[in-house]
Amino acid sequence: MSGSSAALKPPADAVKPARHPDAPAPGELLGAHYEHCFGCGHEQPHGLHLEARAGEGVSLTAEFTVQPAHQGAPGLAHGGVLATALDETLGSLNGLLRTIAVTGRLETDFVRPVPVGTTLHLEAEVIAVAGRKIYSTATGRIDSPVGPVAVRADALFIEVEVEHFVNNGRREEIQAAMSDPDQIRRARAFEVNP
Repeated sequence: MSGSSAALKPPADAVKPARHPDAPAPGELLGAHYEHCFGCGHEQPHGLHLEARAGEGVSLTAEFTVQPAHQGAPGLAHGGVLATALDETLGSLNGLLRTIAVTGRLETDFVRPVPVGTTLHLEAEVIAVAGRKIYSTATGRIDSPVGPVAVRADALFIEVEVEHFVNNGRREEIQAAMSDPDQIRRARAFEVNP
């Protein structure tokens, strides 16, 4: 978080994050939090279909392959899509805390172009927690976990209650998610930012 704005620097009273005892084990695939999510949902035909795996502590790895539908300039990933991949990855960290949180701030550095067909390997971790604020960072590398850095981001997430989604989301989707008989899927639908 060296080049981040003051808003993304944890305060002096921030604490080290604690992985929830019920969080998925390291190496475990997290799966989609909501099937219609543009970032991780499998029901989105042009979505990122990002897949994240729990890491050690409050960290994870994720990857997605840039498809033709994700391009901005000819043959290159759209910057907004790359920012979405970072946001999705960072938001997935909140599942390791078993916290419902939304993106409050996301600062992204675009280091190099990412061609269509590239698999972006992302690493993310929560670095500090201060009250309802969760501070995290992520890096995306081209075609390998040790490949050249393409994107970086620092983020601030704010813990919220489920009512945040119920009061602000579109009624049809909220009702469908809330009436899902699978309690785990119902809870996970509200794990990451709207």
